[in-house]
Amino acid sequence: MALHIDTLGYGAAFLTTISFIPQALKVWREDNTSAISLGMYSLFVMGILLWLVYGAYIANYPITVANGITLCLAVSILYKKLQHVRAGRKL
Repeated sequence: MALHIDTLGYGAAFLTTISFIPQALKVWREDNTSAISLGMYSLFVMGILLWLVYGAYIANYPITVANGITLCLAVSILYKKLQHVRAGRKL
């Protein structure tokens, strides 16, 4: 039973993590973050960081790995948004 639960966890982790790849690529290619909320994305990144810490604390690899990768992708999008905010751009 534990193997099935781990497989379920890895499947969910894989799908939710790779879902950020198209958005990150789009933001970096088009250099446009106008449709992204700075407040929402800031809170989201903090939430992902907390999930990462939680997963590491309980030694749950699907949670830790997925949130580590998701954090990198989300931070890259937040970085671009902050660049645009600092530059005074609407993008």
